[in-house]
Amino acid sequence: MKSSIIDSIKTLPPLSKTIEEINRIYANESASIADMAKVIEADPMIIANLLKAASSPLYGFSREIKNAGQAVSLFGISMTRSIALGNSIRKLLSVDMQPYGITPERFAEISSMQATLIFNWYKKIDKKKAETLYLAALLQETGKILIASDIIQEDEAISFKSEVEVSNNLAELERSYVNVSTSEVTSLVFKHWGFDEAMIDMIRYADNPSTAPDEIKEYSIALNIVKMIIPINKPLSEQSINFGLKRASDAGYDHEILEDSVDDILDTL
Repeated sequence: MKSSIIDSIKTLPPLSKTIEEINRIYANESASIADMAKVIEADPMIIANLLKAASSPLYGFSREIKNAGQAVSLFGISMTRSIALGNSIRKLLSVDMQPYGITPERFAEISSMQATLIFNWYKKIDKKKAETLYLAALLQETGKILIASDIIQEDEAISFKSEVEVSNNLAELERSYVNVSTSEVTSLVFKHWGFDEAMIDMIRYADNPSTAPDEIKEYSIALNIVKMIIPINKPLSEQSINFGLKRASDAGYDHEILEDSVDDILDTL
């Protein structure tokens, strides 16, 4: 890994007090929806992003969500935490996704699509695992922000972008430029911020899940499959979907369950 990326991670600012409080409530088994809503109501930016997510067709809520309490009730404590974390982290980092050929808004949208797909797919397999994977999928592309920044600083944005447009393996392309892939950078970012080791590891191996420890291999494979179906350069293209479904089938999943979840995402677009 390039020293410049390591230095960027070391100098990242701490997470906000609101996020620390959200994490505290999430870890407290006796905490209530009202406790989470009270914390979120103190942060207008988190409220705005949560309500924006609630109105997205990706989640399919049938009624209008007007306040934090309603949103937390519908999402639940775990998914509320995930959405708040995802938006706060992107706000905390300086986001310029020019080398990947997308806007910061599109980057956030694709991350949400990955998270929604993995949750809708995995809740038919194991609801508890689905909630864990939702947060990991929502955040797993975070490392691309630091990779993009380094590529811009090295004045390689134009050449990198031209290769991104045609690449079927972004992890391999990233390694050719910065000697590291997104999953490895993301895992170090969350280690810096003190996230739990299990989530750090499932993300760390998401670009190469065959090397993952047995206890988290299933999670890393699932994250990898979702990134194949919704890569940031060719999200939900026919080719990407076919690659992901084949990977799922090879890994022993019922590919029809995953295909149904992909179709549900496509129906919202």
